Parts: sequence; structure tokens; C-alpha cells
Amino acid sequence: MVNVNPNPSRNPDAQPGRWLLPVLLTVQFLVSLDMSVVNIALPDMGDDLGFAPDALLWVVNAYALAFGGLLMLGGRLADLVGRRRTLTWGFAVFGAASLAGGLALAPGQLIAARAVQGAGAAALAPVALALITVNYAAGPARSRALGLWGVSGALGGAVGIMAGGLLTDWVGWRSVMLINVPVVLAALLASRRGIPADRRTGPAPRLDITGALLVTAGTTLLVLGLVRTETAGWGSGAALGTLGAAAVLLAAFVAVEARKREPLLRLGLLGTAHRPVLSANVFALLMSSGQFAAFYFTSLYLQQVMGYGPTAAGAAFLPFCAGIVAGSTVATRTVGRLGQRTLLVAGGLLGAAGFGWFALTVEAGGTFLGSILGPSLVASVGIGLCFVPLGTAATSGVAPEETGMASGLLNSSRQLGGSLGLAVLVTVAASATGQGRGRGALAEGYAAAFAVSAGLLVAAALATAALHGPRTSPIAPLRPAKTPTGEETSKNFGDDVETGVSRSTQG
Repeated sequence: MVNVNPNPSRNPDAQPGRWLLPVLLTVQFLVSLDMSVVNIALPDMGDDLGFAPDALLWVVNAYALAFGGLLMLGGRLADLVGRRRTLTWGFAVFGAASLAGGLALAPGQLIAARAVQGAGAAALAPVALALITVNYAAGPARSRALGLWGVSGALGGAVGIMAGGLLTDWVGWRSVMLINVPVVLAALLASRRGIPADRRTGPAPRLDITGALLVTAGTTLLVLGLVRTETAGWGSGAALGTLGAAAVLLAAFVAVEARKREPLLRLGLLGTAHRPVLSANVFALLMSSGQFAAFYFTSLYLQQVMGYGPTAAGAAFLPFCAGIVAGSTVATRTVGRLGQRTLLVAGGLLGAAGFGWFALTVEAGGTFLGSILGPSLVASVGIGLCFVPLGTAATSGVAPEETGMASGLLNSSRQLGGSLGLAVLVTVAASATGQGRGRGALAEGYAAAFAVSAGLLVAAALATAALHGPRTSPIAPLRPAKTPTGEETSKNFGDDVETGVSRSTQG
């Protein structure tokens, strides 16, 4: 097995290098940035490269498909071949694809570059969370790191919208791709000092090739099917056929993993012995379904109803950034006292209140002060409250050699939730809008979408309250039970009996 470090909870004297956290925050920022930065640049890309109208959306979809489809594989590779090695290759692939996209001369070249960029991001995103988990001891240090990790991701998405407008207006669309290159180079240099070297502490496990192929194909088809519903509708043969094929492949993946000795995803991570992990992934799926779609419709409302230009629309997202920072700061300071479940429920309900407020104020004659500022602050503070407990719960009780697996699972839940939410809410908005194309009709459709977003966050809070399990200390791990001879045993830690690994069950 390749391990970066012993579990800090077992080695309290271990101190992460000063460059570790900046590198990991850069990862999360870049991955989120590139999911949104191209959106405002799409018209210029289409005009310059001669995209067919139906093909332009694939600049966005190619990244989403590769990223969503390869996350589980990327997370497991970090466990198998080493975290620093996976991070280094992820950066190299991401940077090279960004350069290729910025120099693209034809539509196919740009779409291919975006797909490869998504593959690099799928290696980067899980390893960042895994490195935080194994290098920062449970308690204030890990809470602070997770808070900054969550803020970086949220800021990357919001800044991507703003930066996309500024760069496209001032420099040109190619800059939204090329801007990644110097950032990646700097991160690669810093990672040589900041990321602990990989070391092997046991026999090398084998990659679950069958599971990797099934989950990659199944997840990719699921995201593709959801993307197709946005253009062809839920009743189209293309969408239904793709979603049906995805369901078959993912069911086969579950059946295969249940029998594997070294699976890509150990199904026990979602069992009763790891209720916080199950709760975190359900919460991430539901919250992302509402959050990503709400950000999308906010951007449309600002530009299509309120008449904002790209730069002004991006600047209007600054309250989201401020609220997320505030919420994450509060969570960092209170998670040790309140626990994961309390913060997730409170954050989900507060985020739902913000999106519900949007649903009430989004109208044709809306203003920034009346329709955007207040709801943005309430929703973003609620979302910010969730990042620290979400990252902690998703890796609670997980052995160091499976942190990549758990991180890939959480990132997959978030990505699939975003795709699912956007597909559903686009349909909701279109249904509420009807045949109207005026500002009033558009605002009515967006308001309906915000209302459903609020409902999804309420569902996330309720699911956490039901699934998370009784509150235990979020800082101090429970000790393994001891036999009469004084030897530690893992009998109270679920399916860890087979491996003999003692794992904490942090709440």
C-alpha cells in the first residue's frame, strides 16, 4: 500500500509543511473555477472557431463528463499509486490541456482539450481532500483546513463567473484557458516542497479494473443522459436510453464491488458502521442539486432579466463569496462544540431560506438591493456552514489507505448532484415559463427553480438529521474496544474486522 503519512491522529507530532495547504486550496479553486469560467466566453468561442449552435454546449459538457465519470477512479488511484504522484500527474494533465485549449484552432480541438482538462481535475479533486484528512489532526487544525478547502471551491465557482466576463471583455476568450498555465506551474513547484513524499508500507494492491470501467462508463452515461434532458427533454429516446444504460452499468458496478477483495469502492463505507459517510454523501448530492442550479439561474436572472453585462453579473456574485467565507469561518470555530450533524442541518435550512427568499423576490422589475443582496447573503452563509462538517463527516472513521476512495465518493456525489439538479430545474423553469420569452415570464420560471432549490436543501437537512446517527465528539476519536488480554480489537468498528484496522467513529 502506498501511504503519504501515518494518520495524524496516531502521530500527533506530525506537522504539515507550510506549502501543503496553499497547494491543496489551489487545487480546489482551479477545479471549481474551470467548471464556470468558460460559460460567459462561449459566444466568443463560437464566433471565433466556427462552432455549430448545437456543438457549443459541449465545451462545458466535455469537462463535466470527464470530471464526473473519472472521480471515483481518480480517488482510488491516489490510494494505490500515491497521493503526491497522483497530484503531480493531475496538475500536468490539467495544465497541458489548458494550454492546448487556449491554442485551439478548431471546435474539436477545444472540446477535446476540455475533456482532458476534466480528466486532470478528476485526479486532483479527490486527492486534495484526502491529503487534508491524513495530514491534519482531527480537531481545530483539520477544521480550519476543511473550512478553507470549502471556501476555495465556492470562491472558484463564483470567481469563475466574474473572471470569465473580465477576461473575455479585456483580453479575449483564449485567456480563460491560458490563465491556468502559470497557476499550475507555480503549484507544481510548490508541491515538491509542500506535499509529503509517497512511501510504500506494504504489498501493492491491485486496481479493480472491472469496477473502474463500470463506474466510469456508468457515471459518464448518467451525466450525459442528464445533459441530454436539457435539450431533448426527459421523454426523448436519447435521454431515456442513456439513463437506462447508466442504471444497468451502475447496478453491475455495485454487484461487482460486493464480491471484490480489493474493490474500487468498499460498499461498507456506506453501511451502518459509517453512518456519517453515508449522511455526508446524501447531503452533498441534495445540496449540490440545489446550489449549482441556483447559481446558474442567478446568473441568467442578472443578465436576461435585470440586463447586467458579463462583468457586472460577475461582480454581483461578490455577496455570495463574502457569505461563504463568513459561514465557513463560523463552522471552523464551532464544529468542535456543535458537531457535524447540527451544523449540516442548520446550514441546509439557512441555505433553503435564502433560496426561498430568491423565489419570492425574483421578478421582472427586481433590483440588486431588493432581489439579490439579501437572499445571496443568507443562502451563502448557510452553504458556507456546511463545508467543514461535510468534509469531516465524509472521511469519519475511514482508514488512511481509503481516504482517496472516500474523497472520490464525496466529489462524485457533489458532481452528480449538480448535474441532476440542473437537469431537473431547467425543466421546472421551462415549464413555469411556458411559451413566454419576456422578462416577466423568464423571472417566473427562475422563481420556480429557486423554490425547488430551497426544497432540495430542506431535504438535505432532513436526511442528515435522520441518517447521521447519534452525536459523538467531532474531535476526539473513540478508542477501539480491548480484549480481556488488553489487545485492541476492531469488533466495534463494523466491517473492519476483516482487515484488522482500528478506525475511529468520529461523529
